[in-house]
Amino acid sequence: MSNTQQLEDLTTQVRRDILRMVHKVNSGHPGGSLGCAEFFVALYNEIMDRKDTFDMDGIGEDLFFLSNGHISPVFYSVLARAGYFPVEELNTFRLIDSRLQGHPTTHEGLPGVRVASGSLGQGMSVAIGAAQAKKLNNDSHLIYSLHGDGELQEGQNWEAIMYAAGNNVDNLISTIDLNGQQIDGSTDDVLPMGSLKDKFQAFGWTVVEIEQGNNIEAILKGMAIAKSKTGQGKPVCVLLKTVMGNGVDFMMHTHAWHGKAPNDEQLAIGLEQNAETLGDY
Repeated sequence: MSNTQQLEDLTTQVRRDILRMVHKVNSGHPGGSLGCAEFFVALYNEIMDRKDTFDMDGIGEDLFFLSNGHISPVFYSVLARAGYFPVEELNTFRLIDSRLQGHPTTHEGLPGVRVASGSLGQGMSVAIGAAQAKKLNNDSHLIYSLHGDGELQEGQNWEAIMYAAGNNVDNLISTIDLNGQQIDGSTDDVLPMGSLKDKFQAFGWTVVEIEQGNNIEAILKGMAIAKSKTGQGKPVCVLLKTVMGNGVDFMMHTHAWHGKAPNDEQLAIGLEQNAETLGDY
């Protein structure tokens, strides 16, 4: 894609996809999905250097790993809209025998999905392993990953974060969805983590902050800065400050929609706030 307006139009359509997918089966996670819509659209349509066709070896292209797999609706929507599989398949979300399960898995062979995720805290380790494989293969492409802020309460992350810096994994850009919410409330109420910037820096990472994580231009600018910091001996962390439920007013700024589906009336309101741009499935 060539301009910000096209990316914004696609983001609007992705929000529609998320709402419709979760509503149809009365289950799923719309809050975090909506909050990361701009990031996913920018990542897959502007930021990553990716092949036209999907293969699991991923040699010769940038790779992405989703750690907080419960936000699968946004992942599936962007993959479909990027041509990995038919958009119409979004209609099978969370159905029995569907390739689009509630958390991404690999045994169904869904193009674009490289690892099963949703068991929180493991994605950082996977991404680091992939980044080291790139180096062993003399492949100069990058590894991107996404993690929830509440997910960082899992201890395995910090072992992996320490390992990445200690082993100079400098072809990795790990983004933290910093929305301040998790399933049981705000992250500060559940388990305060203090300054993630200070923590990552203390662990030997380079940190880039994107204050407007729901703004396409800010994301493109911030991720370009992050990319410029790779190859300098340190892994890169992007702190992406987003609003959970962004784009649907009654879902914003609250943990209530972490894992709750809209009813018919709420769906209609959400869709009205996001006018169709590219066509529903």
